[in-house]
Amino acid sequence: MIKLRFNNEKLFYLFFLVLALNFSFLKDIKAQNGKKIKTVVIDAGHGGKDSGAVGKKSLEKDITLKVALMTGDYIKQYCPDVEVIYTRSSDKAVSLYQRAKIANDRNADIFISIHCNSTTSTSPYGVETFVMGEHKNAANLEVAKLENAAILHEDEAEQDYGGFDPNSTEAYIMLNFFQSEYKNASLDLAERIQNQLVKRVGRKDRGVQQAGFLVLYRTMMPSVLVEIGFLSNPNEEKFLLSKEGQTYIASAIFRAFRDYKVAYEKDNAIVENNDTEDVNTNNNKIIYKVQIESRSRKVSNPKEHYKTLSEIDYYEHNGLYKYTSGSFDNKKDAEKHCKFVKEKGYESAFVVQFKNGKRID
Repeated sequence: MIKLRFNNEKLFYLFFLVLALNFSFLKDIKAQNGKKIKTVVIDAGHGGKDSGAVGKKSLEKDITLKVALMTGDYIKQYCPDVEVIYTRSSDKAVSLYQRAKIANDRNADIFISIHCNSTTSTSPYGVETFVMGEHKNAANLEVAKLENAAILHEDEAEQDYGGFDPNSTEAYIMLNFFQSEYKNASLDLAERIQNQLVKRVGRKDRGVQQAGFLVLYRTMMPSVLVEIGFLSNPNEEKFLLSKEGQTYIASAIFRAFRDYKVAYEKDNAIVENNDTEDVNTNNNKIIYKVQIESRSRKVSNPKEHYKTLSEIDYYEHNGLYKYTSGSFDNKKDAEKHCKFVKEKGYESAFVVQFKNGKRID
């Protein structure tokens, strides 16, 4: 194990180092611009000498591996056109750097990282799904610190991460510069996973969150990190240790992936058909809105429910009601409004585009 240091000088050094690394990756990596989801990378958190969270009767690395392999089996069975790649299929150590590299080298379309949560208290429980982004509260930052601490077990950490200290709050300032171009797609997938875990498996909803995870920031495709429960909570640990619990969790993640795949391929088919139309006509004008949140049920009185926001609307997408605020002709104005919406407490808000009344990515 090595001890990493971090200071302001290294903050700027790391920023430019990572910027250079990302540009070097981009030379050889295609974006998710195909019409089909062909490859998914499933990442079982931790492994080897890095046990991850420790419960009274369990280790995170063991549970995540079982759920990851089970999720992959579901995808292989029901989506035979998709290649499933695991970052690890046994109890071995794989660096966070290498996990992202595996996904990038294989030109993956989706990256799903599976983890278990833990705190010093036995009370917290529930599931939450993260995308790469700015942590808005101390709790999200602590989750990111916990997962990123895996690099302390890596022999090449100083070289791979340029001195990044996972325990330094300052270090996470740099990660906020890397708001992936796949953020909207990542949020879409995260919402589907969270919805499946809550509705189908009956887990407590801790929401879709954003935080700075090293395993996500270098991936060049829609990427999510799923915290499937707390090993520090005795009841939840028991559920996660059970074959039934692992099966339910894996099935939920698979169903979310399948639904995302169907929607992505359908939406791309629609966009492709519209490519031949005159983009200068009013019918083809792109409208930007700010998506507030997704719900499984309609809000009875949207204007009252979102009374701090204006121009409330919604659209249906894969069984969910997605509520939006505002309507703008240009993305810059929409992004300004998005900042305002987040300040009102809707931290996972993001900008969406519509063409001919249909959402496009």
